[in-house]
Amino acid sequence: MDISRYQAIRIERDGRLLKLVLDNPPMNSWSEQLHRELSTVFYDAQLDTESDVLLLTGQGDVFSAGGDIPLMQRRIDDPHLMVRKNLEVKRIVFSLLELEKPLICRINGDAIGAGATLALLSDITIAVDTARIGDPHVRMGYSTGDGSATIWPQLIGYMRAKEYLLTGKLMSAPDAERFGLINYAVPADQLDEKVSEFLSSFLNGATKAIRWSKTSINIPLRALAHSMLDAALAYQTMTNDSADHQEAVRAFAEKRRPRFTGQ
Repeated sequence: MDISRYQAIRIERDGRLLKLVLDNPPMNSWSEQLHRELSTVFYDAQLDTESDVLLLTGQGDVFSAGGDIPLMQRRIDDPHLMVRKNLEVKRIVFSLLELEKPLICRINGDAIGAGATLALLSDITIAVDTARIGDPHVRMGYSTGDGSATIWPQLIGYMRAKEYLLTGKLMSAPDAERFGLINYAVPADQLDEKVSEFLSSFLNGATKAIRWSKTSINIPLRALAHSMLDAALAYQTMTNDSADHQEAVRAFAEKRRPRFTGQ
């Protein structure tokens, strides 16, 4: 794996561990470059012969704030950019679900929107207890289309998933643990210790048995993602052209609440 070609994702090796750090300060939002790199990094990691376990985290105090607002405006101005974005989203989601190596997500701070989806598609999720997790696409006049409609109901059930995805409200990490959205929420001074427990288990475990157990578990989830992601992305593309989405992007830039009209 040529780690030198990744810039918005910092890649580090520690024995058979491959550490992926989202590194797009200050909020690790999904710029064009980070979006593009996420669409290839898990395929590359799958083929990497020098690693058996992956750790995903964010640089700084935020895991990922999700969508990049200026990029949203560019996609409104040039809808053709949505074509590339949608192709990359499918590669991100499918590469995560097809990855055989165990992936631990160290949620070091807020995981929002696409950032939350990225975390929740991992295998083990451990968050600092001050983190917030949520998908506020609807608050941006934008339908969810990055895989959250697939993974959230599988983790916490349809009713709870609708409560959060249709309102866009954020969930505290302790509530996320209680509802089953993540595995653990721990104090900051215990985060690395908890992560290390799972790293040690996977690095010292029966590699093939772990990989192929994960692959078997993910079979129905892969089928579900393939059955719904095209439609979810199509709906999101439609909302990209909506007046409400433009209003939300403009309101964010002007630091005010959006005034939605339903258009």
